Amino acid sequence: MYPMTRLMLLSASRQRKAITLVAASTMIHDPNDAGLPDDLPPPASEAGAPAAQAAAQQDEALHRRRIRSFVTRAGRVSTGQRRAMDELGPRFVVPFAPQQPDWNSIFGREAPRVLEIGFGMGASTAEIAAHRPGDDFLGVEVHEPGVGALLKLMGEQALTNIRIIQHDAVEVLEQMIAPDSLDGVHIFFPDPWHKARHHKRRLIQPKFVALLASRLKPGAYLHCATDWQNYAEQMLEVLGAEPSLQNTVDGYAPRPDYRPVTKFERRGLRLGHGVWDLVFRKREGEPG
Repeated sequence: MYPMTRLMLLSASRQRKAITLVAASTMIHDPNDAGLPDDLPPPASEAGAPAAQAAAQQDEALHRRRIRSFVTRAGRVSTGQRRAMDELGPRFVVPFAPQQPDWNSIFGREAPRVLEIGFGMGASTAEIAAHRPGDDFLGVEVHEPGVGALLKLMGEQALTNIRIIQHDAVEVLEQMIAPDSLDGVHIFFPDPWHKARHHKRRLIQPKFVALLASRLKPGAYLHCATDWQNYAEQMLEVLGAEPSLQNTVDGYAPRPDYRPVTKFERRGLRLGHGVWDLVFRKREGEPG
């Protein structure tokens, strides 16, 4: 029996549950949601290439598409956020471009520069920038409400040491950030992808960490934080395996004073949930 025919026979409450399940099953098979490319090279029989070469091309295409710093989510931009984007965006949002810009010119000065990946709604970013006025912060976030929220905070607090790129962080790192140029990287509470079969989607993976490390100056730091213990353990393992990085402590670090405690984090701590900070530094004499 077809799904919609079956729905007609259900009660109203069961219909709502069934519709949810039908919609969810449809989304699961979306190749873009799964991170799978829709532009893979044709198989060897069609392209005339040797089978091994075609397989290698497919693996490379899959690899490129799977390494992403975000998952597409819908969100509504508020009136205040839209106004901030219209008024402050031209000054503080840097368009993505496949080239390395003059960051000193963009920030209007030469100062220590910290990259934050996935700043969410920007509250922590704004607070850190306010307490560290001598540093410049480059925030990368793909979700428009978050970009608007941070711009709104910047306007309210007159913050000028933040710039924003609304784009995938992997491509930003690869194409817009020079090797050995960052003084720090912040990755706070990335999506934990808590189901075991989804762990491969986690941001902190060996190849991505190697890319991050290559953009850090010798002696610069990489600070990650998570409230999911299994992810914290993976972070510790992956960061510890990167030869150019060195842990600043034995295991997990105390929360640095500059990282504010979020409302969500504070609630979790009251309920007995853990939070794990990891702070690594790039070894001296390790160029990108």
